[in-house]
Amino acid sequence: MPLMPKRVKYRKVQRGSIAGLAKRNNSLDFGEYGLQTMERGYITNNQIEAARVAINRHMKRRGKVWIRMFPYKPITKKPLETRMGKGKGNVEGWVAPIKPGRVLFEISGCTETIAKEALNLACSKLPVRCKFLSRASA
Repeated sequence: MPLMPKRVKYRKVQRGSIAGLAKRNNSLDFGEYGLQTMERGYITNNQIEAARVAINRHMKRRGKVWIRMFPYKPITKKPLETRMGKGKGNVEGWVAPIKPGRVLFEISGCTETIAKEALNLACSKLPVRCKFLSRASA
């Protein structure tokens, strides 16, 4: 089941901007290790799910994983071979706008080497560059 809001006030929203750095969600709050972004961009619900599956498979379901983002923003797309105009396209998917410095995933209940490998696998599934965080070094 893909991540998406249960209901929204408006079906289509403007794209907006994702300027600046993350002021919130930029430190480890739950787990011992985390994955922090270094770039801005949009992460889709499918990318979040792929990263989560990669982490869980590497950890062999030991430990706990927190997902610190939610795809609340609808992205629209017009059908192929459609002329310009005639209104905004239909909702194609849901994304989470990400600013640099935001913590995306947190892990606890495993060793640092396993956590680093699992989060590197997750990072390869995401469209933004990320870095590994640990509570000991922070």
